[in-house]
Amino acid sequence: MSDTERQSKDAASTGTGYRVLARKYRPKDFTDLMVGQEPMVRTLTNAFETGRIAQAYMLTGVRGVGKTTTARILARALNYKTADIDKPTIDLRVPGEHCQAIMEGRHVDVIEMDAASHTGIDDIREIIEQVRYRPVSARYKVYIIDEVHMLSTQAFNGLLKTLEEPPEHVKFIFATTEIRKVPITVLSRCQRFDLRRISASDLVGLFSTIAAKEGIEAEPDALAMIARAAEGSARDGLSLLDQAIAHGAGAVQAEAVRGMLGLADRARIVDLFQHVIKGDVAAALGEFQNQYEAGANPVVVLTDLADFTHLVTRLKYVPDAANDPSLSEVERTKAAEFAKGVAVTTLSRIWQMLLKGIPETEGSSRTSGAAEMVLIRLAHAAHLPAPEDAARRLADFSGDNGGQRPSSPPSGNGGGGTRVPYQSSVAARAPEIAPSKPQPSAPVAMLRAVPSSQPETMPVGRIEAKPAEAPKPLVRVNSVSDIVNLATEKRDVKLKALVRNFVRPVRIEPGRLDVSLSEGAPTTLLNELAVKLKEWTGIHWIVSLSRDAGQPTLVEAEARTREQHVIDARQDPDVAAILAHFPGAKIIDVRVRAPEPEEEGEVKPPDAAESEEGDILPGDDIEF
Repeated sequence: MSDTERQSKDAASTGTGYRVLARKYRPKDFTDLMVGQEPMVRTLTNAFETGRIAQAYMLTGVRGVGKTTTARILARALNYKTADIDKPTIDLRVPGEHCQAIMEGRHVDVIEMDAASHTGIDDIREIIEQVRYRPVSARYKVYIIDEVHMLSTQAFNGLLKTLEEPPEHVKFIFATTEIRKVPITVLSRCQRFDLRRISASDLVGLFSTIAAKEGIEAEPDALAMIARAAEGSARDGLSLLDQAIAHGAGAVQAEAVRGMLGLADRARIVDLFQHVIKGDVAAALGEFQNQYEAGANPVVVLTDLADFTHLVTRLKYVPDAANDPSLSEVERTKAAEFAKGVAVTTLSRIWQMLLKGIPETEGSSRTSGAAEMVLIRLAHAAHLPAPEDAARRLADFSGDNGGQRPSSPPSGNGGGGTRVPYQSSVAARAPEIAPSKPQPSAPVAMLRAVPSSQPETMPVGRIEAKPAEAPKPLVRVNSVSDIVNLATEKRDVKLKALVRNFVRPVRIEPGRLDVSLSEGAPTTLLNELAVKLKEWTGIHWIVSLSRDAGQPTLVEAEARTREQHVIDARQDPDVAAILAHFPGAKIIDVRVRAPEPEEEGEVKPPDAAESEEGDILPGDDIEF
């Protein structure tokens, strides 16, 4: 009887049921966590040995890399106690008094909370009220809050003070997949660990070890496919391994895994890449059709083709990348051959076209046809010259021609002269057009011979054309304030509010506007702004998103001005005396009166003039 059959029989007899591999082989201590997370384990080891234990930890990373498991192991290390050891330690080889209960999530002093279902301030208030009490049996009372980014703003604010100065017997461990959604005020109070994606080679080693423990025969190519599909997540990979074992009736074979995942044969992907490089459209479409009929997903085929393109490009600069155990022998050898013979410009062009073609295929109702159109474009582009070759031909077409010049210029009437050498390349691409009388209403380009005493260094002809005048805008737009004024005049309240709140100007000139957007801006704002500007000014506008930070938005600028007015008001001696005389009074608003028009010859009193420092002076309204 095999181990798998024995395990199934035991599970059936005991009634406990089968435990999935992701739970059965969950890491129990920091030795198991060494798979892919060595920097974090090294940091915690040194911290525990020196007694520098933080009050709060923030664990972040993609799903399935071990955030919750790490939190439990960390809680176990903080409360580790045996007959010989009674202090926090990383060495957890011998189970302690609290270890089993902590790892099973049932210890009374290790409280786990899912922030996705407990997002409000009331849940945080409960924690704040309980932290004052000492732990029942363990050394520390540990709060593990998973998906902490789901907490509301009020909940985060309520947690800040306790998080900054918690009692000595309390430790916080947070886990999140969206670290950018956690307020910086919370992050600054935690020791942060970024759990990395587990590499495909580490995942293959992990799967091989587990398969051996389970008594499962697994082909290396099959494990490599599962590792690639897991995308750095151990939990996802073990779930796929579980599925593959069930799919293969106790064996993990490459062909079965390929059918289960809807993958194409990696060797056939190499053949498809070869057809694309050669520009053989018929062979590429035939190979794709064979893979499609075998059950391969068209999107997966293009994705695998992009992965192989990336591999070939990487091998041109990092030859040691071929030693990745997740690669098959065909991928390893063929990719090295292609890396020596295919130019980087060609690989880059294929990569860019695939990046555009994969989303098109995913969004198409006919994925097979869309994928074939992508392959046709790729194969057709194989015959196109590289950008540097195109630039060189353009330079030749401009009259350089490799440094050679015609021996004599053509005559003024075009007859009897030496033909320009580059005219043959032009004729190959476009038929010669007989001269005809131009229409009076059309723009006329005058081609005439330019006499010269130095024919070797002068061009044969010159095209003279009168430049077209740029259209003048109906309304001048020189700033974001002008755009807001236009929106007010046109009664476009929505666009006015969006521009005031989100647009940070970088550069503005007639017909062009470069901006950056503040957080929360609608994705369609730039397009709407370009349409409205063209409608209001009568000229075409190019509105582009800049990488520069830009100037503050109008709302931000007004807020800063108001804040500066309040600061200036506090510095005024009279206002300071009023605030001191009335405890609890505060400045709500400061309004600066517009100067009244002066009569001719009237001299403005010195006390009514605004000081250079911007102090609040007589004539200003201050609200308390």
